[in-house]
Amino acid sequence: MANNEESRGLKSLLDWFANRRKSGSTNLERQEREIADGLWHKCPKCGVLSYTKDLRANQMVCVECGHHNRVDSDERIRQLIDNNTWRPIDEHLRPTDPLQFRDRKLYSDRLREMEEKLGLVDAVKTGLGEINGLPMALGVMDFRFMGGSMGSVVGEKLTRLIEQATQRRYPVVIICTSGGARMQEGMLSLMQMAKISAALERHRQAKLLYIPILTNPTTGGVTASFAMLGDIIIAEPKATIGFAGRRVIEQTLREKLPEDFQTAEDLLKHGFVDDIVSRTQLKKTLAQLIALHQPIPTTHPMVLWETMSLSPTAAE
Repeated sequence: MANNEESRGLKSLLDWFANRRKSGSTNLERQEREIADGLWHKCPKCGVLSYTKDLRANQMVCVECGHHNRVDSDERIRQLIDNNTWRPIDEHLRPTDPLQFRDRKLYSDRLREMEEKLGLVDAVKTGLGEINGLPMALGVMDFRFMGGSMGSVVGEKLTRLIEQATQRRYPVVIICTSGGARMQEGMLSLMQMAKISAALERHRQAKLLYIPILTNPTTGGVTASFAMLGDIIIAEPKATIGFAGRRVIEQTLREKLPEDFQTAEDLLKHGFVDDIVSRTQLKKTLAQLIALHQPIPTTHPMVLWETMSLSPTAAE
């Protein structure tokens, strides 16, 4: 009898632990769901939990370690452009599938899925707006759309943006984030590098300002073209910036690369970027640079002199 009671007692004790374990996992799942709902954000670098509202107020920069979380194109526009001044352009442009490309699925299916999931038609948004009251042309790449890859629409929209800015004599700012050229469009994707670069050269000949902002990551054909053609090149802290991937370079050179290789800090040290600016200071910095580089009026000095009226005192 004693053995039976002991076995029943041991069994009930095991059941109690099992129930505790099950309820504990349920609480953990409930806690994970609450965090996933967007109320809190866990920093991927330092692990600190931040109230999402406070994190957004700090422009998605961790207040503990300064880690710059990735933000989408809409958030970038809100951070930089003055309220009620944003005018998007060329929203009607949509990618096609000229090569009928297929890997694990059709390219056309990928495009449709991206549009349905994100509400974006391609990896860049372009438009005109104001920053602290100063007009500017802004292009914002979005890494969520196929890794921010540069296809025909990205190249066409950025080229048209630059051409409008040249015509209006506006400075151009492009927020760069990309995995490189879009392989599903083949040579048509690579052609965009030359097309955008040519538009930037005409912008430069007009003596107008162009500032690329290199964010994490900026790689491939974007780095090999318009990301490195700026009058003033700015990078975000700790951003990965490069052309070929780290693994490819290590396999080619058969050498171990330094830990800080292809970081914004390393590029600043070697003169590839002009400054590293925290996202919380980016709008202020851009506004100051644009104010300092306002274009010279194109009116001929004699015309300005003829339109001036002398005061009576000066006339005497």
